[in-house]
Amino acid sequence: MQITGKIHSLESCGTVDGPGIRFIIFTQGCPLRCLYCHNPDCRNIQDGQEMSVDDLIAEVQKYRTYMDFSGGGLTISGGEPLMQPEFITEIFKHAKALGIHTALDTSGFVALEVAKPVLEYVDLVLLDIKSYDPATYFKITHVDIQPTLTLAKYLQQIHKPTWIRFVLVPNLSDREDNIQGLAEFVSHLDNVEKVEVLPFHKMGEYKWETLGYDYRLHDTQPPSPAEVKNAIAIFQKYHLTVQ
Repeated sequence: MQITGKIHSLESCGTVDGPGIRFIIFTQGCPLRCLYCHNPDCRNIQDGQEMSVDDLIAEVQKYRTYMDFSGGGLTISGGEPLMQPEFITEIFKHAKALGIHTALDTSGFVALEVAKPVLEYVDLVLLDIKSYDPATYFKITHVDIQPTLTLAKYLQQIHKPTWIRFVLVPNLSDREDNIQGLAEFVSHLDNVEKVEVLPFHKMGEYKWETLGYDYRLHDTQPPSPAEVKNAIAIFQKYHLTVQ
């Protein structure tokens, strides 16, 4: 029996979701409702295209030369990939059998027991932590922060290489105490290879309008270079490698 799942889209030569040139599978379905989401059309798991693991691996193999040359691999993003744990486990399992580097881009909002079997076949986790202050996290995502922090601690426990991703949003996630709290938390995780400070952008705003969703950040502008530099400096004070 072929294992299938719901896919939002594919990107053949991504360069920002893990090391090297990567084939990226964007899965359908997400339990978060982030205010700045650039893929709001990922929300509903019943939408999207159904694809089999075999067909996806066949697509990945077409770009093997680029991945091998650049030290890249396969990244599964979303949406939230861990909403389809059996499906992505099979994709990762096949990729690992072929010697392809695997990365999981996740919000961490999942029961730990659901994530554990998937992580056995993951080389690198890109963990998005939207905020450290619980109230701000809820305001951004409409879900609780605790599952994400629990997963972060488990990744340290199993020594899983991890990159932390933090989106800097003016007047939302940019309070100094919020960034400092996250930096202090991450500084105790010795499996974290680096932190990525990602400036807020509005490239997905048109999708919200097309879908008839209420985009509440119309008047929010991307952070200035100085604001990004300040956020990076806070993480660096905790001896973290920052990009």
